[in-house]
Amino acid sequence: MDRERTCSFTGHRPEKLPWRENEQDPRCLALKARLVKAVEQAYDEGVRHFLCGMARGADFYFCEAVLELRRKCAGVTLEAVIPCEEQAAHWRERDRERYFSLVERCDRETMIQRHYDRGCMLRRNRYLVDHAGMLIAVYDGMLGGTMYTISYAMKQGRKIVTLDVEE
Repeated sequence: MDRERTCSFTGHRPEKLPWRENEQDPRCLALKARLVKAVEQAYDEGVRHFLCGMARGADFYFCEAVLELRRKCAGVTLEAVIPCEEQAAHWRERDRERYFSLVERCDRETMIQRHYDRGCMLRRNRYLVDHAGMLIAVYDGMLGGTMYTISYAMKQGRKIVTLDVEE
């Protein structure tokens, strides 16, 4: 896949979002709407392939926004980039069902490695940056994997579109 026509995503898990699991919170709904606009803007700029790391929270929102775009626009493909086989093994049933439903609807699945270890999420995040020319990020300034992924993307010279958690 052509990196310049590929967009990846990084963002926070529910624990780091102010509304946590409550996706009916007006702030969450507003973020999801901004994410839809950012994905549509990427499409307008020529992006056709999207990569999602499939974590709970903002990754799920991104995945759903791309699936909606794919329904409306020709040539859109979505790739689930999974850090390890047991990524969702310890999640609540509701989250696992959503995860498997989303993965099933992706056009492609890339598994970084079979078994979990301390570095698999980091390797997944590097894959997301290394294989895309653009990164959309939902970020609030906190330390963690999202900050690491953004700084890695900056070092690699990628275009970064940052959406504040609350705007």
